[in-house]
Amino acid sequence: MKFTCTVTINQPRDKVVNYFISPDYLGEYQEGFLRKVEVSGEAQQEGSVAKMYYKMGKGEMELTETVLENKLPDYFYAQYHHKHTDNTMNTVFTEVDANTTKISSEIDYTALRGVMVKVMAFLAPSFFKKQVQKWLNNLKTFAEKQA
Repeated sequence: MKFTCTVTINQPRDKVVNYFISPDYLGEYQEGFLRKVEVSGEAQQEGSVAKMYYKMGKGEMELTETVLENKLPDYFYAQYHHKHTDNTMNTVFTEVDANTTKISSEIDYTALRGVMVKVMAFLAPSFFKKQVQKWLNNLKTFAEKQA
């Protein structure tokens, strides 16, 4: 399952990239974000591995992020592992003009494990896309409030 989500943000590219990449801001646009813990390598550099934790109901969800390429401010490409899914995300930051940035995130789910996840992907694939688009829209709202 592969899809792309986009958003245009009225802020300079360097600011948008900083809001996107810095763990200090993840909780501002990703609901439920709790913390990011570096496991190996230099944070957010190629080959680095980090654990990301989100509040889900009464428990926590854990994702493992492996950075495949970091060519910021142009793009950031990473793999995400969860016990039920594996996906890659390539996020491209395009400078529209000095004060406008377009973000395009291409998501490719490469593995779906478990009956419920497979059923959701089959019956409601838009659920996965809506979540990514929601976080991009939240990033836009947050970034544009930062004068």
